[in-house]
Amino acid sequence: MLLKACLNGPRLPGEHPALPVSAGQLAAATVSALAAGADAVHVHPKDSRGHDTLDAITVASVLEAVRVAAPGTPVGVTTGAWAAAGPAQRLAAVRGWQVLPDFASVNWHEPGAHELATELMERGVGVEAGLWTPLAVESWRDWSRRGDCLRVLLEVVDDLAEEAAVSAAGRLVAALGTTPEVPVLLHGEGRSAWPVLDEAVRRGFDARIGLEDVLLLPDDRRAADNADLVATARLAITRAVG
Repeated sequence: MLLKACLNGPRLPGEHPALPVSAGQLAAATVSALAAGADAVHVHPKDSRGHDTLDAITVASVLEAVRVAAPGTPVGVTTGAWAAAGPAQRLAAVRGWQVLPDFASVNWHEPGAHELATELMERGVGVEAGLWTPLAVESWRDWSRRGDCLRVLLEVVDDLAEEAAVSAAGRLVAALGTTPEVPVLLHGEGRSAWPVLDEAVRRGFDARIGLEDVLLLPDDRRAADNADLVATARLAITRAVG
């Protein structure tokens, strides 16, 4: 199963001492995450204040730094709506990218998702459809190009205790149906992260972990860095699958 490292997310500098923000920090975090057992990385390029940005120069700088440090590693970026002033500005920003990621996540509940996903596909960028709710799953299932996506991300974004997190994951899986047309990655955030990772393993789905999703290890100790989280996740996967 694929284990993707989500290295920073929309978090701001100061939320964790090892949060990678600059291109160099993201490149170094990629190398250590791969050594710990990650297969791919997902990053949020940041502006000078540490906020997410879709700026072409910043995106290129991050992608080039990661690819120099870890050649051949699949690297994806966010297209979260919060990184642009509106749907039109977001689409224009992505059209301005000169250096392209291997894949990009598109949150299906956000305005302009279909148009953005189509633009990315036309440029040869793999699309990860981010599905946060059963309604978003239904919307994706109704899209004519759903089968062209690289994968779907079933995302339990609420900070839930174990039983509630697993139940929320189950609702997303049920909405998706028994025969998904593309690979499925299931993950949670906050307290949901570790029980949902276990559920992904149990169901045979891909998974992800990193400082974007959670700052704590399963025993509630603060993780040292992304590599600490990835190594813990990889050990859990290995134990589960034998």
